[in-house]
Amino acid sequence: MTDSVILDVWCELQCPDCHRALDDVRALRARYGDRLDIRLRHFPLEKHKHSFAAAQAAEEAVEQGQGWPYAEAVLARTAELAERGEPVLLDVARELGLDVEEFDTALIDGRHILIVDADQAEGKAIGVTGTPTYVIDGRRLDGGKSQDGLRARIEEIADRLLAD
Repeated sequence: MTDSVILDVWCELQCPDCHRALDDVRALRARYGDRLDIRLRHFPLEKHKHSFAAAQAAEEAVEQGQGWPYAEAVLARTAELAERGEPVLLDVARELGLDVEEFDTALIDGRHILIVDADQAEGKAIGVTGTPTYVIDGRRLDGGKSQDGLRARIEEIADRLLAD
């Protein structure tokens, strides 16, 4: 029996589809707890002007111990991020009680660019073309066109892996 299974979620923080996918992510967390390691992977899309900065800000949130809460809060404000840009990223950090000055500095000095670039390059290498895309047990499940049935497929794979 496997102790835990990794689920990579290739996401873009300005993507409305990724926002809608949060219900599935929350349901998977509730069902599996620590047995499913859900990892946020960055795949900023060129069509979303602030997605690259948002990915870097999310990495700063990881540094400050609030990666997923920050990502979820930004995803809840995709329309506002599209309209107002980077100030939204700082607003979310402030609302979560994070060090806003450190966020601002991180966005200026680019300290997290390599992580974001590496995620994006890996995503391209494995065939990610849109978000959200899930990878579990080496299988890529594309949610960019439709998320219908994806959670059930993830659960089938996770259940099999956790039973082995």
